[in-house]
Amino acid sequence: MAQTNASPPSDFIREIIDEHLRSDRFQGRVATRFPPEPNGYLHIGHAKSVCLNFGIAAHYGGTCNLRMDDTDPSGESLEYVESIINDVRWLGFDWGDRLFFASDYFERLFQFAVQLIKAGKAYVCSLSADEIREQRGTLTEPGKESPYRNRPIEENLHLFERMRAGQFEDGAHVLRAKIDMASPNITMRDPVLYRIKRAAHYRTGTTWCIYPMYDFAHCLSDSIEKITHSICTLEFENNRPLYDWILDQLNVDCHPQQIEFARLNLSYTVLSKRRLIELVTKGYVTGWDDPRMPTLAGMRRRGYTPEAIRTFCARIGVAKNENLVDISLLEHCVREDLNEQAPRVMGVLRPLRVVIDNYPEGQREEFECPNHPQNPSMGVRRVPFSRVLYIDREDFQKNPPKKYYRLAPGREVRLRYSYIIKCVRMVEDTKTGEVIEVHCTYDPETRNGPPSDGHKVDGVIHWVSADHSVPAEVRLYDRLFPVADPMTKEDDFLKYLNPKSLETLSSCRVERGLLGAGPGSRYQFERLGYFCVDSVDSSEKALVFNRIVTLRDTWAKISEKEKR
Repeated sequence: MAQTNASPPSDFIREIIDEHLRSDRFQGRVATRFPPEPNGYLHIGHAKSVCLNFGIAAHYGGTCNLRMDDTDPSGESLEYVESIINDVRWLGFDWGDRLFFASDYFERLFQFAVQLIKAGKAYVCSLSADEIREQRGTLTEPGKESPYRNRPIEENLHLFERMRAGQFEDGAHVLRAKIDMASPNITMRDPVLYRIKRAAHYRTGTTWCIYPMYDFAHCLSDSIEKITHSICTLEFENNRPLYDWILDQLNVDCHPQQIEFARLNLSYTVLSKRRLIELVTKGYVTGWDDPRMPTLAGMRRRGYTPEAIRTFCARIGVAKNENLVDISLLEHCVREDLNEQAPRVMGVLRPLRVVIDNYPEGQREEFECPNHPQNPSMGVRRVPFSRVLYIDREDFQKNPPKKYYRLAPGREVRLRYSYIIKCVRMVEDTKTGEVIEVHCTYDPETRNGPPSDGHKVDGVIHWVSADHSVPAEVRLYDRLFPVADPMTKEDDFLKYLNPKSLETLSSCRVERGLLGAGPGSRYQFERLGYFCVDSVDSSEKALVFNRIVTLRDTWAKISEKEKR
């Protein structure tokens, strides 16, 4: 099982578990579960729950199950199940043979519902969904009892069996718990436990036409699996009394403890599954694995590492109160991890042709370049050098400002790992005035360092040989939303989409050695950022790179400007 880079700090959840171990509440057992609903892909918020549940199990030498809470056939699919399994495994966690599905328990859940009816704790209600909502009451007014609340037990059993047999239309009846319509907790006002839904289930087909509600199935699935600690997010805090009530009424052998923690809210993105589905279905992104998406599939395709995500989840910790975590912390964790493991290469994103006039035509030499300057064990590579090179357009200006240390007319720079060159002239487009070619001379005495006369320059720029580099497409991904909290006005969140969240550069040049790079391979393009070979569109014949993250937090500078 994967571990985060640091030992887990103490938190209120572990304090509760420690107390349970001292009191022997669960006979020394710790069993958790990660229970996603397979109606979408996992996102970074789910990663926090994955790391927490599996991390607690590992910390106490317990177990953590992976369970699909697939009680609503609408929108659930095998595609989502497979994506969830892949994502949790990619994060580095292993559930052994403990992969479960709530749908496997449908018959047992039905029998539990029958047991509640026989005990006079549940009844079939024939009100419509709107009528049930109207009679539920408010925070200050009690609800009204259903006229069907006191149906005889035998009638309830008969109607419930007929519901299962498919003898009623959707919405004709529901099964409700009989609790307290005057409860200050609205969740406890005779909640619905089962509804009729004629929809084929991706696993059970058309075997069932009634399905249990999440609150009913979830607590009983936990109990069936003998979970000890049912860890969930704060929106389920009001549901905890119902969780306990159902288990208490059924007198189950295992009654887990539900514990709530604050969900992850991340700046400059949305983590509502409903909103993410909207982005996908309406075509604002290319799919669930679009590298701009906060899904684990998107982050994996973009080039984020599971180690960085686990470190991020460990650093944000576990809290009881909601807060907004700055996405720059996640990006920092990504940079920190990639800085250690990503080999260095040179790539030119916006090529500008450079001709070294005094370098012999047809000559080629190679420079030995370290794959990681701070880690000699990663070895070296040999990079070809020739008379015609490409540099980035941003590294040349014909009218440079003060303290500009890159190439300009009459100025010198060092080409990374090679020679010092000096700009002697430039060629401009006669119509636009754009510089299309730069002519330089080189000092052969400056190979790999200053000569004995101390010839030094302030600027160092990267380059590739025109004849010995290869073309590549580079996709520059930015934040999907340019505002910190796009959900402030939830209904209008789409208007905050960043129109510059993707810039595609199709004329880039990279070192020839990258031709054999496999999908998902990560590199630092020196001076530019971290990049990943796209796992979908890249091939040996057509290299495509995704920018994972810049070398520095450029958004911090933007934020400072906004403050001013």
